[in-house]
Amino acid sequence: MAENPTVKENIDLLCLIVNDDMGSEVIRIAKKNGCSGGTVFYGFGTINNSSLKMLGLDNIRKEVVLMIAEESKSESIMKVLSEKLKLERPNRGIAFTISLLNILGRRNSIYDQNAQIREDDSVMHQAIFVIVERGQAEEVIDAAVDAGSQGGTIISARGSGVHETSRLFGMDIEPEKEIVLILSEKDKVDPIVASISNATEIEKPGKGILFTIDVKDTKGLF
Repeated sequence: MAENPTVKENIDLLCLIVNDDMGSEVIRIAKKNGCSGGTVFYGFGTINNSSLKMLGLDNIRKEVVLMIAEESKSESIMKVLSEKLKLERPNRGIAFTISLLNILGRRNSIYDQNAQIREDDSVMHQAIFVIVERGQAEEVIDAAVDAGSQGGTIISARGSGVHETSRLFGMDIEPEKEIVLILSEKDKVDPIVASISNATEIEKPGKGILFTIDVKDTKGLF
């Protein structure tokens, strides 16, 4: 008898941006509800509040949690996380999921070169990712806020490429980068992207990278 062909289940990336020291709790809850684990890294959340800005309290340390789960499980995991973390309350955190084309490194994972994301007309939000040189993230945030964004999360990173790498004593030096993550209503994305582009000239070689992704099952947005 021939074996049944392996069926590839759709995979989601679960992303949560929570207050400092909450990342481990997020993973604990998710694992208890069917997720295999996750990765936590640090960033700073920006608050569009002039009073807090005057007091120097507009940048708040955040933890960004990335987890991967089968699409059939991700909705229930996100629901439990939202309830446990009380994401319906302001300033408790933001969560969303992104459909992934392929994932390698997981048990029974399969790479499908013909994989395609299903179009979903019900998508209401997009995530804007902007990768720029260190020190430019605030400029990106300011441009986004000018176009209607409520703020974003800044994550430190490193990168190398043909336009960025320099040499010192024969050694390649990779400049530090900053990643800005902005979650926005879909109809506001184009003006925000245009504002960022005008402020940073990001379309020029070596200035940075910007891309947008449809997101679903958003939690904690007001």
